Amino acid sequence: MKKREIILKPGSSDPDRAQRNSNSLPAVPVWKGCLDRAVILVTSPVWIPAALFCWVWINLVSKGGALYIQERIGYGGKPFTIYKFRSMSKGADTNVHHQYLKELIANGRPMTKLDHDDSRLIRGGKYLRATGLDELPQLINVLKGEMSIVGPRPCTPAERNQYTLSYRKRFNGLPGITGSWQVNGKNKTTCRRMMALDIQYLRHQSIITDLVIMFRTGPAILGQLMESLKVKAAIARSVRPVTYIRNPSPIRQHATQIFHVAMNSAQPLAQAPSRHTERVRYQPNGE
Repeated sequence: MKKREIILKPGSSDPDRAQRNSNSLPAVPVWKGCLDRAVILVTSPVWIPAALFCWVWINLVSKGGALYIQERIGYGGKPFTIYKFRSMSKGADTNVHHQYLKELIANGRPMTKLDHDDSRLIRGGKYLRATGLDELPQLINVLKGEMSIVGPRPCTPAERNQYTLSYRKRFNGLPGITGSWQVNGKNKTTCRRMMALDIQYLRHQSIITDLVIMFRTGPAILGQLMESLKVKAAIARSVRPVTYIRNPSPIRQHATQIFHVAMNSAQPLAQAPSRHTERVRYQPNGE
């Protein structure tokens, strides 16, 4: 059956709407939903305690609830509500992220996050993001059929508005919690590389491909966490605190005075205000 091309009517400016109304939108494979539900069931002894821990931790260190709800763009360019564990302070300004991402896309720079020096993060929020634990509530989106475990990361409407028509091909499948981009460099790759990886995955997705990406996600997350710890250690080494001595002992005070007198050529060492100067056999006149 020949695929129909996306044709925009005069005055239309929404290619995603045309795509949703076109028969050219690929159908979601039936096996994908079955695989997702099976993986969620098998791994439930792991992710349920982890989710409970995150829920308790966020409520302890920050006010405003543990869940963060945001609109994202999903299959066929259709908006949906995504769930995440909140890793930033309540009411944090998201325009900083949008402006930063806009610059990355325009300049072709690697998709590095702002987590290392982002004051909006709550205590431990950087590690929630580095380990991917903040994404656990998206299993709800998977069970609702809005997302899959493996697929392109869902973007915000502001990000979608910056995509070219070729980039919108990543909406031809369900968005995912992890994906080809996450296990092939992620923050070290550019936006163009991310799009190429996502589109390539959608063209060749299979059960084997999804399983391989799932197994590679763990080592990728571990690598991100180790990198985050290395950056933190490097920052700590570059900013070393100055140690001040409070109330030094009398002996230390005398030693300090002797040192200053010895370094001052205008004052003879024999005049140092200390009883220890008697042991120093030094005559300033050479006698």
